[in-house]
Amino acid sequence: MGLLMSEMIGHRGVASLAPENTLAGIRKAAELGLEWVELDVTLLGDGAAVMFHDSRLNRTTNGRGHLKKQTLTAVKSLDAGSWHSEHWSGEKVPELDETLSLIKVLGLGLNLELKPNRCDLHRLVGQVIIALERADFPTEKLLVSSFNHKALVLFSGRSEHRIGCLFETLPRSWSHKAQKVGAVSIHVNAGKLTEAGAKAVKAGGYQLYCYTVNDTQLLSRLKSWQVDGVFSDCPQNLK
Repeated sequence: MGLLMSEMIGHRGVASLAPENTLAGIRKAAELGLEWVELDVTLLGDGAAVMFHDSRLNRTTNGRGHLKKQTLTAVKSLDAGSWHSEHWSGEKVPELDETLSLIKVLGLGLNLELKPNRCDLHRLVGQVIIALERADFPTEKLLVSSFNHKALVLFSGRSEHRIGCLFETLPRSWSHKAQKVGAVSIHVNAGKLTEAGAKAVKAGGYQLYCYTVNDTQLLSRLKSWQVDGVFSDCPQNLK
């Protein structure tokens, strides 16, 4: 079987060069010649699906407060670029629909991470499935992942799209969890992966991807363990 994704995946777009989870970051990834990006999707208080990592606005916008208390109109008025650098001033928090549309136009692959951030899991999964159907997003260009096993169980019950299980460290139950959702890949924190863990995942017939790899030494070690691909904030430095 060929690679499910690519050997080098832009983390949250290209987080070192453009604000994370923005359309600018997606365009930057395409500019660099990357074939796949990883982005986070979550829900606002009004149920709108947006690309955002944290549960609060504070770190990556000029707004404050919990996403659960926000409306799309309010969030669309925020600046999601200036925190990264003045160059990106005025960049917005994108909706899932416009994100899928841009990725499709650019011909990129997407690892879409479901980020519950304490929102309703059924609603999150439902919104994502509706958006993917609306975008007619190509199956071979998508892999959905999450740290939240319940979200993946819900998603696997309602969609044919491929699934990857995300772990901080590889738990003893990793294989059971992967089988339960019909996962095709396992995604693990690069710093917490052991050679034995990598061997077990590969022996189980899964592809193995590691986050977040920003230095060549770590990349070399992972490659020697037959890791299939890595997520990086600065892929431009690892070519």
